[in-house]
Amino acid sequence: MAQGVSFAGINWVKFALTDDQGMLISEADKGLGTDGVLLVDGDGEGATTANITGLEEKGTPQYANNQVKRMAHGAQTPSVALTMLDMDFKAMQKMKGYVSDGKGGWVLTSGSKPDVAMMICSSDFDGNKFYDCFARGEMMEAAHNHGTNTNAEVDYNGTFEYDALDPIRKEIFLDDKGVQRSYKQYYSGDEEFNEAAMYEEVFGGYKLPGSDTGDDSGK
Repeated sequence: MAQGVSFAGINWVKFALTDDQGMLISEADKGLGTDGVLLVDGDGEGATTANITGLEEKGTPQYANNQVKRMAHGAQTPSVALTMLDMDFKAMQKMKGYVSDGKGGWVLTSGSKPDVAMMICSSDFDGNKFYDCFARGEMMEAAHNHGTNTNAEVDYNGTFEYDALDPIRKEIFLDDKGVQRSYKQYYSGDEEFNEAAMYEEVFGGYKLPGSDTGDDSGK
């Protein structure tokens, strides 16, 4: 089977911060990583779960003449339950909207939460890659759980919730009717797949090194 709808594992998760125009924040002191897009894959780092819900709402039947004549569908409300084995502390603080007091202390800002773009990569059983993509959303950490060590070590892995928002850039994530959506899936098994174009769309104009969205080099 060359292509499929089932997949295995998590290859990686990438994050970026975007500004009020929906464009990538690439400065190292304000953004994430060295060029604005952060791959979480260091020593002891990475994602363990990324459970996505709300990709589609169940339809509500509309009746007439004692029959179901049509279905009404609400908007997508994607949310991701994300568990990280570990990742860079300051990067996650930026994504959650915590601010530093310059003395090692961090508090949640009372202002607007940062806009976070996220891409989750997995693979089907023939090696084709699935990309679950969100151009804009908010990251939150609702709780910390602590437990005492006994004859077994009790670990806590960072647990976060990502709630997707509609993109700010009006020309992206559009359906066939020109309606903007908050979620987009890319699949490398599609013969028209363009990796560079995907990165540029999801991460606010990011230019994938060594590729050009104007030709086929990113496919």
